[in-house]
Amino acid sequence: MKFIIKHESKKRIRVHLRMRRMTFREADTLDYYLKGFCAVKEVRVYERTADAAIVYEGARQDIIKILKDFSFEGTDVPERVLEGSGRELSAKYYDRIVTSIIFHYGKRILLPVSIRWIWESIKTIKYIYRGLKTFRNRRLQVELLDAIAITAAMLTGDRKTASSVMFLLNIGDNLEEWTHKRSVDDLARRMSLNVNKVWMLTDKGEVLTDSSKIACGDSVIVRMGNMIPFDGEVSDGEAMVNQASMTGEPAAVRKSMGAAVFAGTVLEEGELTIRVTQTEGCGRFDKIVRMIEESEKLKSSLESKAERLADRLVPYTLAASGITWLISRNTTKAVSVLMVDYSCALKMAMPLSVLSAIREATEYGITVKGGKFLEAVADADTIVFDKTGTLTKACPTVKEVVSFCDESGDELLRQAACLEEHFPHSVARAVVDAAHEKGLLHDELHTKAEYIVAHGIATHINGEKAVIGSYHFVFEDEGAVVPPEKQELFDRLPDEYSHLYFAKEGKLCACILIEDPMRKESAAVVARLKEQGFQHVVMMTGDSERTAAAIARSAGIDEYYSEVLPEDKAGYIEKARAEGRHVIMVGDGINDSPALSASDAGIAISEGAEIARQIADITISSEDLESIVVLRKLSTLLMKRIRFNYRTIVGFNTALIALGIAGVMPPATSAMLHNGSTVALGLKSMTSLIPKG
Repeated sequence: MKFIIKHESKKRIRVHLRMRRMTFREADTLDYYLKGFCAVKEVRVYERTADAAIVYEGARQDIIKILKDFSFEGTDVPERVLEGSGRELSAKYYDRIVTSIIFHYGKRILLPVSIRWIWESIKTIKYIYRGLKTFRNRRLQVELLDAIAITAAMLTGDRKTASSVMFLLNIGDNLEEWTHKRSVDDLARRMSLNVNKVWMLTDKGEVLTDSSKIACGDSVIVRMGNMIPFDGEVSDGEAMVNQASMTGEPAAVRKSMGAAVFAGTVLEEGELTIRVTQTEGCGRFDKIVRMIEESEKLKSSLESKAERLADRLVPYTLAASGITWLISRNTTKAVSVLMVDYSCALKMAMPLSVLSAIREATEYGITVKGGKFLEAVADADTIVFDKTGTLTKACPTVKEVVSFCDESGDELLRQAACLEEHFPHSVARAVVDAAHEKGLLHDELHTKAEYIVAHGIATHINGEKAVIGSYHFVFEDEGAVVPPEKQELFDRLPDEYSHLYFAKEGKLCACILIEDPMRKESAAVVARLKEQGFQHVVMMTGDSERTAAAIARSAGIDEYYSEVLPEDKAGYIEKARAEGRHVIMVGDGINDSPALSASDAGIAISEGAEIARQIADITISSEDLESIVVLRKLSTLLMKRIRFNYRTIVGFNTALIALGIAGVMPPATSAMLHNGSTVALGLKSMTSLIPKG
């Protein structure tokens, strides 16, 4: 790519491409390309000027080489990235607002008074119509106040005031709509599909294939806990599918042969073979946007309370205006009261605060599905952690395979990987990765595998029943035994590792030792959460007492529970909530799903099971648990901002009404201060809650 360097400072460079301007698609392509390099810390692409500002780390020449190697034609950008880009949306609203400002002040200079009067009269009709429409709801709403105020100003000859009110209302509407759409699109983009690999059914059996290679008519297999990657029709199997991401319905729906299934929904139970009818570009992003916009989850209780109050105050404002006129017989004073209302500011600032906070959370790798969940995090006094993949590293590793039969450790690892590769869990990934590193090919050896949540997997290998999972599942539920001659070896298994047991025909064949060290930041995060006001920090795990105690001690957690089942986690949370506590749950596996649902706000790890992310109200990056600390801080600051907005709106507008009734402030000034403060508060509500840097 040909470019020139326009400006350069320490670890920051601004370049200009040798073109007049970029299309939105070209700008998104360059943005996607640059963000794919670790050396690029931050990038902003300006399509209007064909510029790119880059903050980087490392050597300057590396960035120059990255830029030289770029070409629009040679960069393959996933369609979902382009589909969900907010660049065109932002440009549209920016142009709309700038045009409104230029036209508002330009017409005062260029148009004769008579033409301006006609123009303002025509615009007034739109606001009168909006006001009259509120009667359909049989409620007095803020649109009616706006209509009366503008009409009164026009009838009294104060056309300048009417024009200013309509201008500020238009700017406010555009700002609110822009922020709402941008925030919803950001959230929808993070909720969109990110499935890279799928199991494709071929004549030779199941083949792990890139999702980009799937075409309409192909068949894919989806198992419990996984997301359905494409729209399609069930050709085999039966399952319960959670469709909350598409329909908002929390209850799973039974799907069998011939039923339609949708991309982004998740299998809670069972297994399906799906004939693909639509691949990428089927409008899933638009479906998610519609679902979010229709969902009441976007509203916190404080926001809903403010909106209800806003509408309830409208009749009182009308009454105050009428009483003022009856007492003073002064139309100017009465109009001054109409020019000020609480509703406009309350209805604008509150949603903007919440939506901006949701958008800001995405900058820290946090996806929040609604404002009420930020409120739940701010109010929480209890946080419950799963252990594996949450407090411990998201990438546990296989340390050793101890054989208890005449088969080698590598052969047993190969067989175990064949079972585990179909199911979403960090321990399963560790087994599959260990086999891959050793170059152990594990073609399908088994018949249909059955996953038992929080226990393990059962299947048949070469006609022999095989099970793999926890001690409780393999030895207590399935009745497997340790070969007598291997008992001493079994007793000497090291305690510092988690144990995954593999048995065939009722006899233990192998113990896979899993190293699952605690995240380096876990102890610091737990300490900071306690400083932030959490009175109860709890760990719950299906692992042994010995392993659980060691992790809890290292993390600084005083209350922990070991060898628990999924229903035990959910039961603890339900009991705590019944006691009046506010509980959030953090987990990553299928077995955490009941607890995530039972909590006031469920937090899933981004690399965890699809069903956990689907059910959870919030998703955080798997890279660092510090996201939870940031989430708590962001939520607390949001609640403070909402309360500040509420007090400011009520106090300031009450003062304006009082000054109008007293005759101190004319309608034009009241309108300017009221609408100006509304826009200013709206803009303030769009700023970051957590200072950058």
